[in-house]
Amino acid sequence: MKRPAGVTVVAVLQLAAAAIGFIVSFSLFVPGTAVDRIWKLNPGVHAAFADHAVEVAPMLALVGLLSAISGVGLLRGYLWAWLLSVALFGINALGDVVSLLMVRDWFQGIAGIVVDAAFLYQLLHASAREFFLKRR
Repeated sequence: MKRPAGVTVVAVLQLAAAAIGFIVSFSLFVPGTAVDRIWKLNPGVHAAFADHAVEVAPMLALVGLLSAISGVGLLRGYLWAWLLSVALFGINALGDVVSLLMVRDWFQGIAGIVVDAAFLYQLLHASAREFFLKRR
C-alpha cells in the first residue's frame, strides 16, 4: 500500500521543524554566532527564551530530536512513528489551548490549534490509519 500524500507532507514538515528546533537550541546554547540571525524573525521570543536558555535549549533539542525521529519513521511507514507523531501533535495542541487561555494571544493560539488539527487530521484520516495499521 502506498503512503498517503498527507502523511508525506506531515513527515517533511516534521523534519523541517526538527531542523529549526536544533538551530534555535544551538543558538541558545552558543549565543553570539551567525545563527543568531534567526532571532530577527521573532525578537520577543528570543528575549523570553534567552532568559531561560539553560532550561529551554535542552527541551527544544529534545523536541527537535523527537520530530526528526518521527518524521523519518513516518516516511519509512513505521507504526511507532505514527503513534509518536499523533502524541506529539496532540500534546502540542493541548499546549496551544493552555497558552491561548493563559496568554490570550488569540491569533497565535488559534493558528497553532488549527495547524495541529490539520496535522492530526492527516495522520488520523482513514487512509493513514489503514496504511500504518496494515504495515505492522
